[in-house]
Parts: sequence; C-alpha cells; structure tokens
Amino acid sequence: MAPGTYASRNEGDSSEPVTAPGYPPWSEAAHTLDILGPMKSQQTAQTMKPATAAKKLGVYLRATPAEFQEGTVSRTELAALQTDPPEWLRELRRNGPHPRPVVAAKLGVSISGLARGGITEALTTEQIDALKAENPEWLQKERATQAEVRKEAARLKKRNAEQQEQSSPTRS
Repeated sequence: MAPGTYASRNEGDSSEPVTAPGYPPWSEAAHTLDILGPMKSQQTAQTMKPATAAKKLGVYLRATPAEFQEGTVSRTELAALQTDPPEWLRELRRNGPHPRPVVAAKLGVSISGLARGGITEALTTEQIDALKAENPEWLQKERATQAEVRKEAARLKKRNAEQQEQSSPTRS
C-alpha cells in the first residue's frame, strides 16, 4: 500500500484513515521542496584549520607566522598561497623546518623509516643535507628498504596491467 492511502481495519467496504486525528494525511503533507524552494541558499566560503592548510602547503605549522596559526584559511586563500606564495612561505619551503613527510621525501625514506632512525621532529634543509652527507647506517638501510618497496609496487602495477590486458576482450 502506498503512503498516505487508507488501510482497511474492518472487513468489508468501510475503511478509516490510519493517520492520527489532527494530522493531515500523507498526501496532503507539504513537500520539503515546497518549503525550501523560496529560501535562498547562503554561500559560505569553505575554510580549514591552519594545520590542514599547512599540510596541504607542505610546511611545518609551528614555523608559520602567528596570524596563519591562529586563523582559518579558506580554499580561495589556500589557492592564492599556492599560486603566489608570500616570502615567509617561500623561505619555509626553501630552508625549513620541514614536516616529517617532506623530510622523508628529501631523504628518500618512509615516515616510518624516519621514526626507526630516531628522527621524530621537523628538520631544516641544512640538517637534512648534513644527514645525507653523513649517510648513517640506518639511512642506508631505510633507503634500500624504500627502493625495494618501490620496485615491488612497480612489479605489481605491471602484473595488474598485463592481467587487465589479457582479461579485456580483443577488438578485431
């Protein structure tokens, strides 16, 4: 039975509404679109926390200016920072301190590899260069591990592509 129709509670032709007294039957209820139609939507700029914006910009939040850390960043502001970075952002990207994902990428290791090597804080470009020059045993090991992971990922990607190619119908 469709909503808003009458159900028969008695045998025979007599039927009474199922809707409680004082309420309109379902078919007479106002539709949501009828109510919301004349309302105007308020367009508000989407904002993000400073930590999210710093992550998207690839910078260490604690090294950013206080105004950046204390406010919110809209998507428009983030796009402007990415396309035309101010001097403080260019300086942070150039010299750091860099967040762990950036440090890991610059060293050619995983974030977990950094932790295993005892690196848990942000590093400056100078500190990263010193680590590369020193080339400690843990860094050599982690780079080798990362190279194996990349090699295995490439092998799996190739295998999956070949399987996909074989399973797809050939066209004549």
